[in-house]
Amino acid sequence: MSVPYDYYRIFYYVAKYRSFTQAAAALHGSQPNITRTINLLEQELGCRLFERSHRGVTLTPEGERLYAHVQIMQEQLQAAEYELASRRSLHSGQIAIGASETALHGLLLPVLRDFKRRYPGVRLQITNHSTPQAIAALRSGLVELAVVGTPCGELTVPLTEQRLRPFHDLLVAGQEYAYLADRTLTYEEVAQLPLISLGSDSSTHTFYSQLFAEHGAMLEPDVQTATTDQILPLVRYGLGLAFVPEDFAREALAKKDVVQLRLQTPPPARYISLVKDKSRPLSVAAIELERMLRAASAQ
Repeated sequence: MSVPYDYYRIFYYVAKYRSFTQAAAALHGSQPNITRTINLLEQELGCRLFERSHRGVTLTPEGERLYAHVQIMQEQLQAAEYELASRRSLHSGQIAIGASETALHGLLLPVLRDFKRRYPGVRLQITNHSTPQAIAALRSGLVELAVVGTPCGELTVPLTEQRLRPFHDLLVAGQEYAYLADRTLTYEEVAQLPLISLGSDSSTHTFYSQLFAEHGAMLEPDVQTATTDQILPLVRYGLGLAFVPEDFAREALAKKDVVQLRLQTPPPARYISLVKDKSRPLSVAAIELERMLRAASAQ
């Protein structure tokens, strides 16, 4: 017996929807053609597969047994088609990413470099946001992934956070404050000195406001900046002290452009995190980028 594959495919959709009309819509065909094909399949197999009534169709016992096998076959074929399409889609497309500066320099940049080497046809749209802005962009559907520095604030369903890599902030100052390098400072003492900080709408500002409060001090920066990149030049020119991620400060410390100051209680570790919206399916390219981020964070 040689039954055309299309007969089984049409049978699958009729059985799935329990309707000739819905099967025709799913297959972009006409109901008479669907009905004719099912009649031909029943003739080929020598049994009735459906009971027809004014309320729709139901599977006969023979139809139930056939559907159990055809369902496995059809779903396996669909999975294979999806896998092949997924591989093709990594040759084109676009990923929109919201990233904070800390996350960009601390993890994302080398991963993006490797991603572009593997998949040069995928376009990257990267928006430089503060953590709250990146999460807002994710929530509104403007980006597929947010890669940010913690704290992420209160995340509600369907947003989820995956911590990828810890990082530490250092307290640094220009050479004008080198006389403090031999001391161990408290947060109350630091609060009396000129401070440089990100703006009050940033998660970093929120983090340090809470940290200072826990140590009986108040964060009142003399200078507020829009981006982390702006902080070190201000520190170099003696405008104040600042908490800076270690990756940002390393080169300036090596060149002795700035000095590191000791704290009685160093700031706790923060994290670079991946935030996703579970209610929105990711593109294949975004899924691959997520996999590479997780792999890089495990190294």
